[in-house]
Amino acid sequence: MGAAVGAQARGGERPDEVLWLPEGRSEASKRRAADAGLSERADLATALAECDVVLSICPPAAADEVARGVAWAAAATRFEGLYVEGNAIAPERAGRIRDTLAAAGVRTVDGGIIGPPPQGPGTTRLYLSGDAGDVTEAAAAFAGTDLETVALDGPVGAASGMKLAYASYQKVSRLLGAVSHALAREHGVQAHLEHEAELLNSRPLAETDVFSSAAAKAWRWGPEMAEAADALRTAGLPGDLAEAASLVFERWESAKDRTDLTLDEVLRLLRDTD
Repeated sequence: MGAAVGAQARGGERPDEVLWLPEGRSEASKRRAADAGLSERADLATALAECDVVLSICPPAAADEVARGVAWAAAATRFEGLYVEGNAIAPERAGRIRDTLAAAGVRTVDGGIIGPPPQGPGTTRLYLSGDAGDVTEAAAAFAGTDLETVALDGPVGAASGMKLAYASYQKVSRLLGAVSHALAREHGVQAHLEHEAELLNSRPLAETDVFSSAAAKAWRWGPEMAEAADALRTAGLPGDLAEAASLVFERWESAKDRTDLTLDEVLRLLRDTD
């Protein structure tokens, strides 16, 4: 993703030289960076001396380490540019990274990338939040590219919230599908499950109008998920997701058989009020 996004910044309305640090990176990463036309620098301080914008795209576990490194180097080089936190991290963590960088005089924009590495128009979006002027500056780096930027009306953390709201569905839905097929295969009914899958024409993330109906039935669906958890474990498969779903359905117990609840009311019931 980092190499592909860097390549976009090189080819926009105002093509920029995009720098990267090869130290400690794999040969595969080095090949991707070379193919994207990125320019190597020996260390972070050298790179910061030439940059206006830093874009962090790395595994979530490394986000804090990268930010601390930039903060340290910024203090040493008097870098006062813009840091775009583009990782899949919790909004609260994005706020802590902002504070770490602010202490070193670095401005932060929160970013959330949705879609694959940009390969053409309409494939990938970079959501941005934070100070409006900083968001505009970050978006300008990708003007005229295949990476669509979307400015959110919210503080640092809003873009991360958008990213994780989408990812929590998009990633887990794939895992749920795989677990379902594994259970069907265990019982010799995979072909029938595939047939039922072909008959489905629903898009659950888009169909918010059915959430109220689901809440009204949760008192039945919760125990059904507990049974599914047992069936999965008996087959040697993970029952954790089904068990978790059973527990989440319990939060809708007060909606039993009700058809008068609004979407906002149904969603509020999912919040932890303890």
